[in-house]
Amino acid sequence: MTDILQVDNLSLSFGGIRALNDVSFTASKGEITAIIGPNGAGKTSLFNSISGFYKPDSGRVVFEGADISRVAAHRRAEIGLARTFQNVALFRGMTVLDNIKLGGHGRLKSNALSAMWYLGSARREEMQLRSEIERDVIDFLEIDHIRNQPISGLAYGLQKRVELARALAMQPKILMLDEPVAGMNREETEDMARFILDIQEERGITVLLIEHDMGMVMDISSKVVVLNFGEVIGSGTPHDVRANPEVIRAYLGGGHDKVVPTLTEEAAT
Repeated sequence: MTDILQVDNLSLSFGGIRALNDVSFTASKGEITAIIGPNGAGKTSLFNSISGFYKPDSGRVVFEGADISRVAAHRRAEIGLARTFQNVALFRGMTVLDNIKLGGHGRLKSNALSAMWYLGSARREEMQLRSEIERDVIDFLEIDHIRNQPISGLAYGLQKRVELARALAMQPKILMLDEPVAGMNREETEDMARFILDIQEERGITVLLIEHDMGMVMDISSKVVVLNFGEVIGSGTPHDVRANPEVIRAYLGGGHDKVVPTLTEEAAT
């Protein structure tokens, strides 16, 4: 498989705290790569460095063969990196549809004057964007029944789905999901896992996934990268990672080498 993303020797510090230490990995085009690790392992700091919210002390991020380490966060979004956040980051007073449309506004070409007065070209672009979102995002994620509802009135699981929809509206090449099923019940988790698989299989979008639900990670991921204290301690297929003694120790502590078959269940607790 062709690598669409390459992270080379990223290091990041906050004062005396080393959040990332020489982190390297690759993500193959059209596959799901999971980033896992205990709380405080540096997973979200890694996402923030890849998406441009943090500027690493050293190392580089290569996207489709181009070094984007010095590219601003909004430009990374424009060239194909979209993400969701660990905590829901939606505009609660706006409707579902309006929140999702915000994800696609970066693709609009109207100039400031036509957009301000909502002239012909701006109106046509807006209507086309709405049509695309209704057809390709809202129907796909099965949220047509809530499209005109305000975010503030939605259950948590539906809010997470709307946030995913907003990221999809950006038409990303890489979709970065930070704990997409955190706080969800089993039924909501299964629905989200199904949507993520459909995004990867039907649309060919590369997915980077941070998640603590090890059952979901092992079921849907092609590759798993394991962080602990800001360092990569394991990488490979779910089977390889599940059998890695260092990964087991990071999750379970020393002396658990014989519990490899139950890593999935234990790590999810």
